[in-house]
Amino acid sequence: IYTPPSRHRRCYKRQVSKTCHEIVQGDKTGDPSLADELREWIREKYAKPGNVFVGVVHRLDRPVTGAVVFAKTSKGLARMNALFRDGGVRKTYWTIVRQRPTEPEGVLVD
Repeated sequence: IYTPPSRHRRCYKRQVSKTCHEIVQGDKTGDPSLADELREWIREKYAKPGNVFVGVVHRLDRPVTGAVVFAKTSKGLARMNALFRDGGVRKTYWTIVRQRPTEPEGVLVD
């Protein structure tokens, strides 16, 4: 059974740690997504029949690890989308490298 490593739970959101190479939302590859795994975990853990709502608030690229926020309700999803849209969320990106980069900024390529 999939047990999401959750960092923070509130009535409207769930924060999950994404590992490298996982996808947040389904794509053309058909690989299992973190959203689908979370949905199934909630269904089993809380014995919820039928559809379980898991709103994807934002995504992280496949080669990246980090915290992903999911909405537990459509109202929570709308509120969190507004926070991201209106600049109410501060995002910080860190990377670990073997050698000091020659440029202070760049693009991560897998």
